[in-house]
Amino acid sequence: MSKKLVIIGDSAFAEVAYECFTHDSDYEVMGFAVEAAYLSKKELFGLPVVPFEQIEEHFDPGEVFFYAALVYSQLNRLRTRLYQAAKAKGYMPASYISSRAFVWHNVELGEHCFIFEDNTLQPFVRIGDNVVLWSGNHIGHHSVIQDNCFVASHVVISGFCNIGRNTFIGVNATLANNITVGEDNWVGIGVTIVRDTEPNQLFKGEQPEAAKVSATRFFKVKE
Repeated sequence: MSKKLVIIGDSAFAEVAYECFTHDSDYEVMGFAVEAAYLSKKELFGLPVVPFEQIEEHFDPGEVFFYAALVYSQLNRLRTRLYQAAKAKGYMPASYISSRAFVWHNVELGEHCFIFEDNTLQPFVRIGDNVVLWSGNHIGHHSVIQDNCFVASHVVISGFCNIGRNTFIGVNATLANNITVGEDNWVGIGVTIVRDTEPNQLFKGEQPEAAKVSATRFFKVKE
């Protein structure tokens, strides 16, 4: 029997969450909720989009689960705030774990998590509350990802790492074994971390400078 679900948000992530919950879970999406100041549509996928401030008038907290489908805005603070606000209203948090994710039997998962396809979670991994693992990540054995983190795609977190709360880790980043990443870190695209980091640090993924010769000239393409 399916469980009823309301998705908080109407962005691209909310649309993806609708697809995942609808086609790869035992939840049935009943509608969406958005804070009134940002409400721009009345329907999405034929379902109602209601003001979050009046969500109880449309969806019974005693019967309906929720998922706050927000990304890493404000270092994950926006998703965290709405997750906590929905819980305060009495709604039960839902999680999504893709049927195509590999999650070892003794992995500990917190509540309100979203784990996409092709993630590998090895033995003794611990995942906190309100964590998003986008597609294709490797989370090595005995590693811990604390609350409110967002890990983008194709990240390698090696064994015995500890990722501090609220941290964002960008596409193709790599963490060596036995690394502690401080809370509120931003690890950019393709960044490699080989030493412990302090709280509230920013590691940029740098764009390389373009070569002085054009691509067509380098490859001898005739115009």
